[in-house]
Amino acid sequence: MFVGTPRSRCKCCGGCSVASSAAWCELGESGEGSMEITHVVLTTRALDETAAFYAGVLGLHVVREPGEVTVAIGSSVLVFQEDTDAAGDQHLAFTIPTGSFAAARGWLEARVPLLGLGGVDEFDGPPSWNSSSLYFYGPDGSILELIERRDLDNAVAGDFGPQQLLCVSEIGLAVPDVLATAAELAAAGIEPYANPPGESFAPVGDVHGLLILVAPGRPWFPTQSRTAALSRLKVSLAGGRVLRF
Repeated sequence: MFVGTPRSRCKCCGGCSVASSAAWCELGESGEGSMEITHVVLTTRALDETAAFYAGVLGLHVVREPGEVTVAIGSSVLVFQEDTDAAGDQHLAFTIPTGSFAAARGWLEARVPLLGLGGVDEFDGPPSWNSSSLYFYGPDGSILELIERRDLDNAVAGDFGPQQLLCVSEIGLAVPDVLATAAELAAAGIEPYANPPGESFAPVGDVHGLLILVAPGRPWFPTQSRTAALSRLKVSLAGGRVLRF
């Protein structure tokens, strides 16, 4: 789903075009910066379930307003807007402090069942990612993830709790053409991460934040039943960059 004009000039350089999936891209005064995700607007079919999960299960600060739910996650803010006709399922990952993986597991599995695959429920990313992840079901069919990115210098002392969910690390996004969208975002300064993009899967961004571009209908790991679908999304990044899909 496009938001705004389907084809427009990317204001980051004046010469690139973000057309097939991103309605437009805008850079703030700081120019090209990191992919720190500060603010996300996305959809949910279930406002009450979403508010109850993030507040009651994860212990985060939640504000419920007519038509939307706002969730504060460390330095990031999620705004879920109601769309009862939305298709597919969401994927979000949250960064946890380096060195906290075991504590995060204990904290998380006291609240929700961990998702596994083949008898494994702790997953290392590709070697170039230097990361480890835990997956769990979230509200409205979503697949959520806690990820330790060991290349970040973000260790935090103290017991693990909601305050150790430091920020939004990943946002899953179904797009009509993964390779074309990855190329357009690269032209806007958002490069493929760690590995070349594939036809159905392409992380773009950096260690601070990623968009996980996937083909519609692709299951969200580690499930086969929760699948991606086209939906509207607005992502604001540190330094003033804004992406709308």
